[in-house]
Amino acid sequence: MFSFFRKKNNDPVDFTGLVADMHSHLVPGIDDGATDLETSLVMIRSMHELGYRKLITTPHVQWEMFKNTSEIIQEGARKVRERLAETELRLEFRAAAEYYLDEYVDDLLEKNEPLLTISGNLVLVEFSFIRQPIDLRDKLFQLQIKGYQPIIAHPERYLYFGAHKAMYDELHDMGCVFQLNLLSLCGYYGKKQLELANYLIKKDYVSLVGSDLHNQRHINILRASSSISTTVNRLLDAGKLLNPEL
Repeated sequence: MFSFFRKKNNDPVDFTGLVADMHSHLVPGIDDGATDLETSLVMIRSMHELGYRKLITTPHVQWEMFKNTSEIIQEGARKVRERLAETELRLEFRAAAEYYLDEYVDDLLEKNEPLLTISGNLVLVEFSFIRQPIDLRDKLFQLQIKGYQPIIAHPERYLYFGAHKAMYDELHDMGCVFQLNLLSLCGYYGKKQLELANYLIKKDYVSLVGSDLHNQRHINILRASSSISTTVNRLLDAGKLLNPEL
């Protein structure tokens, strides 16, 4: 049941080739990720040990639960950078956001308030895990009208797409970028999520991978699963991933 906690072989887990992780929750105390500054530092150190040299952290912006503004996120990231400067760690740390497509985001777009981007015009977005929003296409289109290219966070975790896989084709054809969660590749979220992750890889739809790091437990699983880094390196060798370019 918990076989994914054990390495399948003695190969070291190494994400050096990725250079950058672009989905994590490392700004302390503002969402369900790092609880305080020292916890954030411990997790950042662990990511550095795994080979990462750039972390683009993405606090939740979900107005019913996490009322994070750009100012709150950037101030929190500044405090993390100040603390990092006191250490020997040499890596780039900056913040974007993981935007839940709700009325708050609609309002930001209507007011032409700038969104926090992963790189260039790339914006990380998520939506309900329970059911597909009836206005999903329109919300994504509104982002594009404002000049943003949506990154769909963890598309393999929206299980309702499994019964209607043509939706993946539609989103891809719309110009959305797909970001796979690394932990999906070892079955952490479940068998169906693993199957959809492999489906998206076979379709050549995966352009970014992210840790979606919330806690040290996630780090421990990444360390213990050499199968994840094997898949990542295969995608890198095939030139499929944009992470090194961020």
